[in-house]
Amino acid sequence: MSTTLRFGPELRRLRVEAGLTLTEFSAALNYDKGHISKVERGERSTSLELARRCDAFFGANGDLQGLVVRPGTDSDSDSGTAEPPGGPSRWLVGRRAVLSAGTGALIDLGLNLGNRALSSTDDPLLPSFRMQFDQLRKLGQSTAPKVLLPLLETQTRMIAELAADARSSGRAPALLLASRFAEFTGWMAQEAGDSDAALGWTGEAAELARAGGDPYLGSYALVRRALVTMYGGDAAGTVALARRAQSSELPPRIRGLAAQREAQGHALVGNEVDCLRSLDRARELLAGDDARTGAEPVIGTTHVSDPAAMSTGWCLHDLGRPKAAAEVLDRECRRLPPHALRTRARYGFRRSLAHAASGEVEHACAIAKDLLGVMPAVPSATVNSDVRRLARELSRFRSSRAVRDLQPALARVLAPAHI
Repeated sequence: MSTTLRFGPELRRLRVEAGLTLTEFSAALNYDKGHISKVERGERSTSLELARRCDAFFGANGDLQGLVVRPGTDSDSDSGTAEPPGGPSRWLVGRRAVLSAGTGALIDLGLNLGNRALSSTDDPLLPSFRMQFDQLRKLGQSTAPKVLLPLLETQTRMIAELAADARSSGRAPALLLASRFAEFTGWMAQEAGDSDAALGWTGEAAELARAGGDPYLGSYALVRRALVTMYGGDAAGTVALARRAQSSELPPRIRGLAAQREAQGHALVGNEVDCLRSLDRARELLAGDDARTGAEPVIGTTHVSDPAAMSTGWCLHDLGRPKAAAEVLDRECRRLPPHALRTRARYGFRRSLAHAASGEVEHACAIAKDLLGVMPAVPSATVNSDVRRLARELSRFRSSRAVRDLQPALARVLAPAHI
């Protein structure tokens, strides 16, 4: 018997054992009674959202969800997560030239810096590039990723050339800054929907950091790779990558961010026990983090004041607890800075989704309406995954005027277009 056909009878068994009628159970889940009845009889396929809610209701810790999707997959997502092919690729900065001591120049970067060598006398350029990095990060909150990518790629290559031509004393700071540019370039590539480029730039960031004497950023690259696998629906891969970035010798911030990502991987398959345990670990590690007081660019988000709390709201929805998710996300989204449009859209749509799943349809539509207005300015392949989920959730409430009014705007955002 297929896993989908096994779900219905198992759901009915659990409902009957709990002493619930169909009317009581469907009301508790905020689902149509007739729909639940057809699912139990195997006459209608089961959505992942319904399986998650049933899992949470019965405390099945992912067992019911496991009857709907194969381990390591998630039908909500269709993004690829393949590793980029080996060898030089179109987005790399010429690593062999950068990492070879005393090379003095990169190979065929196609850049024109006036054919002058950059030496220690050009050190003032580095603070300038650092200021540009901070500005580009801010610009990434209100600009389409495909607009920023060419500039980020060029800046990364220019700083790598600065490192290659610098004297030994000035090489390491330039390599470290180039690694941060490469890491941010990878994030913008992912936002543009190019997972292969995201993984390529992330790997480049790790190599540049190692060459600059930072043994830690390579571990953070695992957290970034886990984000790609998470959006690809690969729960097992997400957890495995995140766990590799939690060794005791790593800085608390990297370990905390990795624990968050592990929690999100567990949530994808409904593993509530391990998810909440990972969130507790993340909360403890990030609570004492003093990264924001340092001179270097902050690793990870700079706009979410309490990343562990925001991730808790994110995970609660995937665990089938939308009301609890909505409460957390309501509180944390109010703390986001007004200018952080990309971050507000990311967590705002998850917030709208949680309210819709809780049956608060008009409120969900009101939240989404405001967010849809800014999406043309900050298109995002990753945010669109939640926009698609919201559209499916709201499709259960077609009789609602708020839903009907919102549908054209949803359709415009989800229409095939260049991100």
